[in-house]
Amino acid sequence: MNQASQQVIAASDLPALGQPLLGGVFAARYWLNGQERALILLSDEFQGIWGEYGVEIAGANSYSDGYANTVAMAEAGSVIAKKVLALDLHIPSCLEGQLLMAAKAEGLVTLRHDRFHWLSTQYSAYYAYGMGFETGWLVNYGEDGERLVRPVRSLIIQ
Repeated sequence: MNQASQQVIAASDLPALGQPLLGGVFAARYWLNGQERALILLSDEFQGIWGEYGVEIAGANSYSDGYANTVAMAEAGSVIAKKVLALDLHIPSCLEGQLLMAAKAEGLVTLRHDRFHWLSTQYSAYYAYGMGFETGWLVNYGEDGERLVRPVRSLIIQ
C-alpha cells in the first residue's frame, strides 16, 4: 500500500456530506477492513479500457476495496489504473460505486449518467463491473471496451 491508502482525517475535521474536501466532494462514510472511512469523489474523469480481455487479475476482485483492486490492475498493466494512482486516487469498487449512487440520489454529488463508468472490481477474466449512474445499474462489460472512470479517494477516519 502506498501513502494515499493510509491517509487519515480526524472525524472533527470532516465537513458535512456533499461539501468540498481535499479537492473533491465528501460523498459518504463507510467501513472497510475494520476502519471507518471517508469517500471523496473527485471531478477528474478518464476514458479507457479496464484491462486485457481474457486475463484474470489476482487481487482485483474485491467488492469493497477499490484501492486494492486499482493497485492490482496497475501492476497487471492497466493504463487507466496507472493514471488514477498517479494522482493519489483509485477507481471505485462495486461498494464505492453504490455509495456514490446513493450520494447522487441524495443530491450530494453530480455524476454523468449518459455513459457507463468502470468500477475496479473484476467479474471474471473477460468482464469487469461498470455502473450506470442514471439509475444505479450494476453491469459487467468486456474488459477491452472503453468506458469512463470517475476516481475517488478514501481516507481513514480517526
